[in-house]
Amino acid sequence: MTSVVRGYENQLEITPHNTWSQQFWDELIPHKNRISEHPFFNDMANGQLTLESFRFALLQFYPLVAHFPSYMGLGLSKATNFSDAGVTEARDWLIQNIKVEERHLNWYRDWAGGFGITVEELDQVQPTAAMNAVNHFLWNINTRGSLVESLAATNLAIEWATGDWSSKVYAGINAYTDHPEVNINKRSIAWLRAHAHYDDLHPYEAMELIKRICDNKPALQQQALRAVKEGLAYYELALDECSKVQARTLKLN
Repeated sequence: MTSVVRGYENQLEITPHNTWSQQFWDELIPHKNRISEHPFFNDMANGQLTLESFRFALLQFYPLVAHFPSYMGLGLSKATNFSDAGVTEARDWLIQNIKVEERHLNWYRDWAGGFGITVEELDQVQPTAAMNAVNHFLWNINTRGSLVESLAATNLAIEWATGDWSSKVYAGINAYTDHPEVNINKRSIAWLRAHAHYDDLHPYEAMELIKRICDNKPALQQQALRAVKEGLAYYELALDECSKVQARTLKLN
């Protein structure tokens, strides 16, 4: 694997998995795939979503995007014991990537705007319980959990699955170009482009940090594993809700 420089002074080298981390990663792949291969994202990538369904998802997922730097900031507040393996690296990495996440909010607003959603609508959205569950989970685990649980739930679970599905959607987004109420341009696909290409290393870097913090610590390894699985489960709950909206709008149309 390669060394990755993300703009901070010390590079974060992504190392080969050892026995426990390979088992950890392999166990999570089916859970992650339930997100990246979810029928809702497949419909989105294939141009099959109704405009109502697409707008619902963009609106309802907005708080997750808007609050993501805050979740990471809570995780950063736990990176204080610099004598522990991986903590200093985690601190540097979180500081750097919180800055990256700041840009994503504006890019996401541009994406929503391309589908006819105003900034006022985004800022006033009240997600349904199913859509908001992932936010409650991330607030809770980043407030009450350990540093490694924060990294696992936020930067591995959410960013890993998001990188996968956004690649598919980015490849197929031009299917919506001909819709009279949709504007696909460089600005309105910047968020997708970033997650499909530029930020695809984030979950692998997060896994590297988890490896460093958890090595020879089976209890922490299990905490991290549970955090990833739970984060992905709440993500899936939100997508199931989106699929219900898609089914209803298709029936009405």
